[in-house]
Amino acid sequence: MKVKNLGVLLGASLTFLACDDTTNTLGLDMLPPSDAVAAHTMTFDVTTQSVAADAVYAKTAIGYVGKFTDPEFGDYTASFLTELNCTEDFKFSDILPEVYEEYYDGDTLKGKGTLVDEKVAGVRLLVYYNDWFGDSLNACRMSVYELNDQWIRERHDENRQYRYTNLDAEKYKGRLLGRKAYTAYDASVPDSIRYATDSNGNLTYYPTLIFDLDTEIGENILELNRAYERGENNFFDDADHFIDNVFKGVYVKSDFGDGTILYVDRVDLEFQFRFHYVDSLGVALKKKVNDVNGNIGDDSIYIGRQPLFASTKEVIQANQFANSERLTAKVNEKEWTYIKSPAGIFTEAILPYDEIYQQLSNDTLNAVKLTFTNYEDRSSQTFSMGAPTNVLLIRKQDVKTFFEENQINDNRTSFVATHNSNAVNQYHFPNIARLVTACINEKKAARAKAEKEAGASWNEEAWDAQWSAENPDWNRVWLIPVTITTQQTSSSTSVTTAIQHDLQPGYAKLQGGDPEQGGQKLTLEVTYTSFPE
Repeated sequence: MKVKNLGVLLGASLTFLACDDTTNTLGLDMLPPSDAVAAHTMTFDVTTQSVAADAVYAKTAIGYVGKFTDPEFGDYTASFLTELNCTEDFKFSDILPEVYEEYYDGDTLKGKGTLVDEKVAGVRLLVYYNDWFGDSLNACRMSVYELNDQWIRERHDENRQYRYTNLDAEKYKGRLLGRKAYTAYDASVPDSIRYATDSNGNLTYYPTLIFDLDTEIGENILELNRAYERGENNFFDDADHFIDNVFKGVYVKSDFGDGTILYVDRVDLEFQFRFHYVDSLGVALKKKVNDVNGNIGDDSIYIGRQPLFASTKEVIQANQFANSERLTAKVNEKEWTYIKSPAGIFTEAILPYDEIYQQLSNDTLNAVKLTFTNYEDRSSQTFSMGAPTNVLLIRKQDVKTFFEENQINDNRTSFVATHNSNAVNQYHFPNIARLVTACINEKKAARAKAEKEAGASWNEEAWDAQWSAENPDWNRVWLIPVTITTQQTSSSTSVTTAIQHDLQPGYAKLQGGDPEQGGQKLTLEVTYTSFPE
């Protein structure tokens, strides 16, 4: 039995290597001597370098806002814009009661409706967050702007460039809606509120920044909706019509403070209306206040609040990250490499496919191991960044489509690993043999086709040079910090449902770099099966 093509038995597990010496040849002694199988291990060098991420595809429901300066990587600022969703066929009349009116039922005074009048009493923008990075007591200020008409024109761009973190959000900045000074941890909130729970034991307090907007904004939306109910426009048919014609969305940025990044979960546009307190007959209650003449007070009136339009996954939310020039200096360090999030640095590895093919073309790959080891972080900084929890190893040429098309790792050309911080500080990929074989076969098929077409004029050396020039990323993979979303399928198993770029602050300094400038090569460990000629 001969195997001349690399990868014919790809995926065959060498389980006999793990057995004790009484069973490690189980079944093999049944083969004729000419077919005896031998397993070997060979190592190859891998060179790595840091590459600037520049911008990453970020389709996320989380908005990041703030500024943070790290002594190693410099500062980066985060801001975001978001549209607000409108439910289909939205009508204020469906959610508001009738205006209050008294009437007599015989001799009995009764009332119907509770709304004081058909006017907006106030409008607020609520920015909800439940987590942050950095100093919780750092003084910051947030500014909120309405998006302008240019956003309306570009939101329909089929290329969806606004999904990338080099978004120029400033060009979409319209009128200022409000400013708010804050600290991530609001010390003015008493513990009785901060730790209050509902009947199920869930916390009811949600950290929120509240912006009181001009009431005219709410009145305008209400008037347009009344016209919609009369059939005079289609602005509330769905979210797109609402955004294009009524309220474009908001741009949220930090314009003061350094050291805190908020993770914003949701943005709501809340309307306020005035309502009557009524008794069991629907009659407006009076305040229990007597003046000097014994007269009772005015009607008891309260302000009812309801979020009517909110940021959701159905509408666009886009994040902008801007790094300082110091990040470029870290990319250019040659003694090691880095991974840095968000939208910071990736590590690129050049895999020795040609060498593997030259030496093992008649053998079968069983396992190919690649490990990235990070240096221990000895920073004494109070709010230092930790190593990213998860990383994606993927062909460089596939990065764009992988994230834009919301793909997940296929364990063929893309793999994930979790940081092992307890023991070895490593990102370990135990078997990327399918990647190695797929790439080698890709070039092999291209060579065979070219050779057939060239016939007698075939020049191996010239073709190889041309192939390398036309496919510069063929043997390059990127190590990228990611977040992984899973779904539980049973009590003990789960499946990956989404992989996205990690947009929270983190970094790892990895062994590798340029050996000629103080770095070191990584080792690719290949286990293969040989069949004698």
